[in-house]
Amino acid sequence: MTNKNGNNGASANGTPWWVKGDLNGFFGLFSNSLTNFLAAIGLLVFAIDMPKEIVYGRIVPAAALSIGLGNLILAWQAKQLSIKEKKGDVTALPYGLSVPHYFVVAFAVILPVHLQTNDWNLAWSVALAWNIVQGLIMTIGAFVGPYIKKYIPRAAMLGSLAGLAITYIAMNPMGEIFTTPYIGLTTLAIVVVGWLANKKMPGNIPAGLVAIIVGSTLAWGTGYMDIGAVKEAASGFSLAFPKLAVGNLAEGFAYLSPFLAAAIPLAIYDFLESLDNVESAEVAGDHYDTTKAMLIPGVLTLLAACLESPYPTIIYIGHPGWKATGARVGYAWLTGGVMIIVALLGLLPLVLTLIPLVALLPILVYISMVIGAQAFSSTEKRHIPALIIAFMPFIASYVVTQVNNALGAAGTSAAKVGIEALTSSGIPYEGWKILGSGDILVGMMLATIVIFVIDKKFKISAVYSLITAALSFFGIIHASEIGFGTGGMVSLGYVAMAVIFMIMEYYRKEENVITEI
Repeated sequence: MTNKNGNNGASANGTPWWVKGDLNGFFGLFSNSLTNFLAAIGLLVFAIDMPKEIVYGRIVPAAALSIGLGNLILAWQAKQLSIKEKKGDVTALPYGLSVPHYFVVAFAVILPVHLQTNDWNLAWSVALAWNIVQGLIMTIGAFVGPYIKKYIPRAAMLGSLAGLAITYIAMNPMGEIFTTPYIGLTTLAIVVVGWLANKKMPGNIPAGLVAIIVGSTLAWGTGYMDIGAVKEAASGFSLAFPKLAVGNLAEGFAYLSPFLAAAIPLAIYDFLESLDNVESAEVAGDHYDTTKAMLIPGVLTLLAACLESPYPTIIYIGHPGWKATGARVGYAWLTGGVMIIVALLGLLPLVLTLIPLVALLPILVYISMVIGAQAFSSTEKRHIPALIIAFMPFIASYVVTQVNNALGAAGTSAAKVGIEALTSSGIPYEGWKILGSGDILVGMMLATIVIFVIDKKFKISAVYSLITAALSFFGIIHASEIGFGTGGMVSLGYVAMAVIFMIMEYYRKEENVITEI
């Protein structure tokens, strides 16, 4: 039996190092990784005005090396899995920066320290120490991950991942697409025709490359792009290599304590997202060893911090999407290699001025569509309501982020406007904020509770409700910081749920039989 790229599904030599579909995957994954990387460094340079010599000379080479090494190692891991299982169609797990964290690094770590001390070097050093904490917890999470997979239903994990995809991966790109629809919708059309309808492009050119070429042509042909920006970026070309950050780390740890309360739940978020993505790959047919896969982001995040990068790296969302395009092993190692070369040669600012961002964003929309589809198609029909509740914490978190950004742009904040004023305007800001705090874990726990309720296993639902109550009580979820009793009121609500479920376990017990929907 052969797959869409002509390589046999069973092979003693495993998946080839390169197949035709890898070119499609490369343009998709590289565009995705590059977009996120450029956004991360753009926040530092343009949003908080961090010195370019620190950003481009110190942070960029270390972060690029961690991204590149991650993709290279995961490509090798996929090759070894394919040889072990004698399969010719194994797809490597994608890898890159943790998207929510580059906002946190810029606005919740570096900027506050700089405003307090007027010292960019110290602010950056604190971010490096913060990243060490991220890496340590993610490394521990690699060993905890298999137990989470054992006790959290697959539908709950996929529902949480789909919620992340729909909100944080797709919503802003869709907004940008409709801001410049003549470019965005044109490239979106090419992506969905090539990757969802599986239509071949002229000359058999990969759909991802066609989308970038057409989008860039439209942008340059209509004056959307700026030649002056290209000249400026080209003039700033310089080589940059990672350096050890021993002194910076010592300085950063001395100032880190105010940020630990936020660092711990964010690190938990990262290892859970990587775990969800490993599970997503398993549903798509590639059965990676959970601990071995998840050790990669943990260890490489530690390495990146030691080499002066404040950014955690994770196993990326999107494996089923790249697999569907025919990508296997080659797309990962090529993405890793090119990311390292482009960053070390100082070409990132130049790339940003040559290719319009709006031409790349439909690729993220495609990934969110595939992840969402996988969640629904891999879930039993009666459990689909649990998927919907798993989305809700992400929607709440996303909306709160947008409200905060809008109020900040207007020179105010939710605290200044007043929670009561927002509530009276039909914006339950406080409730959304509580619901969305720790969204990936909240989504998984709520979905798990609902799944066991649907299956009429009320005692198990009660147990998970009590576990969620404990997580809330200590502020791991539903709170802005970890502490004793920081989520006490929410915790009480989950205890009440547990009481209800225990009553239902024994009330008319003969009815506790699953009824298909």
